[in-house]
Amino acid sequence: MVVSIVSPRLLLVGGGAIGQIAEVLGKLRLTRPLVVTDPFMVSSGLVERVLGPLREAGIATSVFSETVPDPTDTVIEAGVALLARSDTDCLIGFGGGSPMDTAKAMAILAAARTIDRAGKMRDWKVPAAADMDALPVIAIPTTAGTGSEVTRFTVVTDTERNEKMLIAGLAALPTAAIVDHTLTHSVPPRTTADTGIDSLTHALEAYVSKRANAYSDTMALRAMDLLARNVRTAYAEPRNEAAREAMMLGATLAGLAFSNASVALVHGMSRPIGAHFHVAHGLSNAMLLPAITRFSLEAALPRYATAARAMGIATAEEGDQSAGAKLVDELAALNRDLAVPSPRAYGLDEQKWNSLLPLMADQALASGSPANNPRVPTKDEIVALYREAWG
Repeated sequence: MVVSIVSPRLLLVGGGAIGQIAEVLGKLRLTRPLVVTDPFMVSSGLVERVLGPLREAGIATSVFSETVPDPTDTVIEAGVALLARSDTDCLIGFGGGSPMDTAKAMAILAAARTIDRAGKMRDWKVPAAADMDALPVIAIPTTAGTGSEVTRFTVVTDTERNEKMLIAGLAALPTAAIVDHTLTHSVPPRTTADTGIDSLTHALEAYVSKRANAYSDTMALRAMDLLARNVRTAYAEPRNEAAREAMMLGATLAGLAFSNASVALVHGMSRPIGAHFHVAHGLSNAMLLPAITRFSLEAALPRYATAARAMGIATAEEGDQSAGAKLVDELAALNRDLAVPSPRAYGLDEQKWNSLLPLMADQALASGSPANNPRVPTKDEIVALYREAWG
């Protein structure tokens, strides 16, 4: 079997790596960056972590800070309009998954507009392949979660259809990434928990996916090792240097794993929750992960058992049945320890939840991700899983 492997051309990993942003641009012969970030990064002053070194190097920089927590096609349109009025030669996505996804989507739509000026973001949702030549993107994550800094995916909400669209292709793959765990020191516990479980979900789904391969397996297993052993410490001790470093590396490895395999049912069902209820992506993954793992377990028991051993919750000598059962128990325990609420406890409207279940199931299936799951669900089974996850 021939496997296609993709990753950024340059990965800079380590504490203080952000200080080398100007050198990264120099290596890539880029001189006119637009920093894509969000209002909090600007108001908190964190954006200076990237703007300062650029300024010291004499590199003039513009900032687009209209990113919203779930990137929308309208925000992407605004960003592309700004690009059309500038001579920008690259984008720097600085922040959590939303700014990085926004930068990637801007690059895709800007490239597409050279072909069709009336083109829309929805023209590039899966199964379309966004492989066009696009502006270089340098991705700099400030949370240990989405893995967007190394993936060929971006997720954008279609505001007219209230649908979270998965967009995939080489144009969504950052040219370079700077992975600096010191940028996560001020991340609050809730975000640490949600992004940590998001990363763990990336690694686990990549490992059990029908599209798993030797490369993605290697990344996923090491990611699960790092994430499972450190997420509770990072949550309880935000300034624990070793835990933060492990979580950041784990998130990036998990990103490489699922970018070169795929995500599966958890992500397919998670996106509609985000679109309709505006629940943070990592949190909606966490709400679903125990129930969906239990549903899928027997269809890939040896793989789930190996994941449990990689996470340190089963011994090498333990049988697959026991290890798999411990994995399901551990995911439920992790949610309890990290105070992950059910949709009901989170305060979602029960009547709206129940009325939207058929539509959410359709949207989950349409995303393509459930087809990668070890056990491929029917629409009715997805509805039942949503009901189980409700709490």
